[in-house]
Amino acid sequence: MIQAYLRYWLAARDEHSLHSPFLYDLYTRTIRVDDREAPVYTPIAQVRQQLCSNPTQIHVTDFGTGAGQYHRSVSSIARKSLKADKYGRLLHRLTQRFQTRTVLDLGTSLGVTTAYLAKGAEAVGGQVVTFEGCPETADLAGQTFAQLGCTNVRQVVGNLDQTLVPALAQLPPVDLVFFDANHRYTPTIQYFTACLERIHNDSVFVFDDIHWSAEMEQAWQTIREHPAVTVSVDLFALGLVFFRREQPRQHFVLRF
Repeated sequence: MIQAYLRYWLAARDEHSLHSPFLYDLYTRTIRVDDREAPVYTPIAQVRQQLCSNPTQIHVTDFGTGAGQYHRSVSSIARKSLKADKYGRLLHRLTQRFQTRTVLDLGTSLGVTTAYLAKGAEAVGGQVVTFEGCPETADLAGQTFAQLGCTNVRQVVGNLDQTLVPALAQLPPVDLVFFDANHRYTPTIQYFTACLERIHNDSVFVFDDIHWSAEMEQAWQTIREHPAVTVSVDLFALGLVFFRREQPRQHFVLRF
């Protein structure tokens, strides 16, 4: 991970390197925005704090890392798995920028990241369909949604390998998909390929932990080289993918 970050740091550029109007506008008005004081984030931060101090032990069924089943405290899960606030805020801004009505969240965990997506989508009457493999974790996420008033979230519980394709078949074309489930090469590519069947020109895919392991770096390279992908953005912790046919094929490594 340290070597991967060093490579990223050496390659990353800012807005002065961007000649694409689309990317310049996206970077300056959506990606590099400090909106941490926005009131919409306060309740989410409070729930995050509560989860990080919750000692309750739950039985975890883990499909995402191959670790199997085990007992773990809610606080431990929260401290390890919850994305930093700045990434949640970015997801919120992306849902607003692209007016997302159909959002998929592959990997609910405790529901905090899902809440950022839901609060952004609700402004345009959008819905978030979120997928979680572990029933007890999904129950906790449901409590998060209730506490935050996220009424536009639909939960799908079960192994994503079995639930994703049937769910996609029942949905309209997707506007945004956040991939944060099984952090291995083959499942990541399988989920990506399945979701490709439901894209439109302005769809956005966001991949978590693209430099988390050699497998994830390989998956990220395969994804950004796919013929359907025209623009990809490496923010180190997240990777953004666009399918805009009017854009020339370009890959960007940008500071965040």
